[in-house]
Amino acid sequence: MIIKNFTLTLLSLLLISVSPCVTALQISDYKQLETLFKEVASNTDYTVPQLQALFEQVEIKPRIIETMDRPAESTMTWTRYRKIFLTEKNISNGAEFWRTNADTLARAEEKYGVPPEIIVATLGVETRYGSNTGNFRVIDALATLALEYPRRSKYFSRELKNFLLLTDEHKLDPLAVTGSYAGAIGLPQFMPSSYRVYAVDFSNDGYSDLVNSIDDAIGSIASYYHEHGWKSGQPVSWLATDVKSSANKLLVKKRKTDRPLNELLQKGFTLQEKVDPNTRVGLIKLEGDESPEYRVAFDNFFVITRYNTSMLYATAVQLLGEEIKSSVQAIK
Repeated sequence: MIIKNFTLTLLSLLLISVSPCVTALQISDYKQLETLFKEVASNTDYTVPQLQALFEQVEIKPRIIETMDRPAESTMTWTRYRKIFLTEKNISNGAEFWRTNADTLARAEEKYGVPPEIIVATLGVETRYGSNTGNFRVIDALATLALEYPRRSKYFSRELKNFLLLTDEHKLDPLAVTGSYAGAIGLPQFMPSSYRVYAVDFSNDGYSDLVNSIDDAIGSIASYYHEHGWKSGQPVSWLATDVKSSANKLLVKKRKTDRPLNELLQKGFTLQEKVDPNTRVGLIKLEGDESPEYRVAFDNFFVITRYNTSMLYATAVQLLGEEIKSSVQAIK
């Protein structure tokens, strides 16, 4: 997840190797760790000496900084992005995942209102249904970014603190938890703060386990979308055709709906389906290799962007989900 929740998505697929160049963390070089240790110790079973001993085993990984400074999504066209995630293998594996976990997905939809195809596609884009959850030690990733990445140090310092709180609450070995280069954890790639707030015990075993429990991952994704305003039964986005270049001035400026659909219809937009013309929407533009693609996005589209801010990501989740759903229905 980007911003609040980082994903493995592209970089986990494109990075072939991780640089062996690492540096042992020197606690004395980072005065802010003293404050962190005191704050964590006051709210957990950790003691300051225990945290000091823990961080003596933490490593600073320069490759993480390099990766953060050149995100693949920022320069990728929708044409290329789509080809990475909307593959026959990802669709067929998603359909198989759905069939295997149909009862849990149905239960999640009943409780949270989020359809199975969106939950499954999110897992497909994030971690290939749990097959690629990342091999960085989360504490190394978060410490590296909190201490050596000034542009986002405040954010990652909060996530580092949340990670320590999480390991205390769940009785986890902080040196054993692995995840993405940005510290995202488990099948759904939740950042520690999101893990603590939105993860649910959907397997009813008394513990929300996003690393090993598919049920908990399914329920937690549905919980996340629900808490961010998912509207059951409402569209995500629709392809708009016959769009003139002048439409660029109508593009959404923030990640939320900003005008009634009727305003676009009056300007000659053609949509694939009909809906109440007073419905709030936002016009988005996806750059292709040869020509752009315009889509009319509804509130649910922007809910997906709360998971990952990329418009490409949200569109991939939607369209992958639609393909998976069609595959599942075709076999019934």
